[in-house]
Amino acid sequence: MAEFSFGIIRKLNGTLARAGVINTPHGQIETPAFIVVGTKASVKAILPEQLKEIGTQAVLSNAYHLYLQPGHKLVEKAGGLAKFMHWDGPTFTDSGGFQVLSLGSGYKKVLAMQSGSIDEAAVIAPTRERRALVDDDGVTFKSHIDGSKHRFTPEHSIQVQAAIGADIMFAFDELTSLLDSYSYQVESLARTHRWAERCLKELQLIRKNNPTKSYQALFGVIQGAQYEDLRKDAAKFMGNLPFDGFGIGGALDKENMGTIVRWVNEILPEDKPKHLLGISEPDDMFEAVEQGIDTFDCVSPTRVARNGAAYTLDGRINIKASKYREDFSPLDPECTCYTCVNYTSAYIHHLFRAKDINAPILMSIHNEYFIVNLVKQMRESIIDGTFFAFKKSWLSRYYHKG
Repeated sequence: MAEFSFGIIRKLNGTLARAGVINTPHGQIETPAFIVVGTKASVKAILPEQLKEIGTQAVLSNAYHLYLQPGHKLVEKAGGLAKFMHWDGPTFTDSGGFQVLSLGSGYKKVLAMQSGSIDEAAVIAPTRERRALVDDDGVTFKSHIDGSKHRFTPEHSIQVQAAIGADIMFAFDELTSLLDSYSYQVESLARTHRWAERCLKELQLIRKNNPTKSYQALFGVIQGAQYEDLRKDAAKFMGNLPFDGFGIGGALDKENMGTIVRWVNEILPEDKPKHLLGISEPDDMFEAVEQGIDTFDCVSPTRVARNGAAYTLDGRINIKASKYREDFSPLDPECTCYTCVNYTSAYIHHLFRAKDINAPILMSIHNEYFIVNLVKQMRESIIDGTFFAFKKSWLSRYYHKG
């Protein structure tokens, strides 16, 4: 198998959507694909064997978290991320940039991503109180675990990710929020571009010094918030660098997501894979695929599962609601996942009420299956030319429109 490659097998006329295949040292990813998030080398409440059963093709872990615990050197000694977590498929790692800055610069885990919706004072911490401080060379931050001080530079992020051993890595970038001014977005984007070049240079050095190591692909990250000129400038700059693929990240309003993705994907090289960071809501995924996204990831399926929310073809439900106490049907009667085939809504409702550990396990299995297989159906609809009909019927039912 090739070290890393991407091939397009079908394009959807009139759109940027395509079905393809990413080849990695640990196997293929048939795209579009949803990449399941295992932040700390573990998908919460789901074993790797169960991930395979639900159709998961690849797992994304977090460089920031693995650097802090148990340490990237330990993961390297264990034989790399896949071997460490007993996963035999492809793996991704993010750069740690999002976590360093979102956990460090603000009071909340997620910086303001909706313009005008959150007061800056409620989200962005004063400089003297921040856990992360950015300069042109990198970011100095305090651990959210014990307050110890650490520093990430582009070089160190690549060193950490190389040690973790994922098949696909992301360049270190600066995360901004929609609360940041245009002038700061310009400054930050220039810094991210300089960091991207440093990431490439560091990876070239690592490859030269470790010629027998499996190939690790590096994706450049496109920032620029919601500004068309900045997003297009970023796409032009990053598209001319020798990245293996690209990630689209940063601050954007939900209603502008498709437009922003189209801006950059019309410029980025067509023959390289595109990843959209942190997306899993069904309407967002349909829009992203239509605008040329090949892979995306998000923690949401397992996160909402732990709070009692389940995806169904008729919309999201809260299984903890009293109406499910005597509902002896599955979470979704049309779902064929392990949970729906073997357990009733009443039983899972009971588990949540009893605070039993099996409740989030059964819910997480269902939610990941639901999202992974929804994207698989999108791929199939691109190949057979029924994408638009599938999108219309599926979204109408899920969001009860018509």
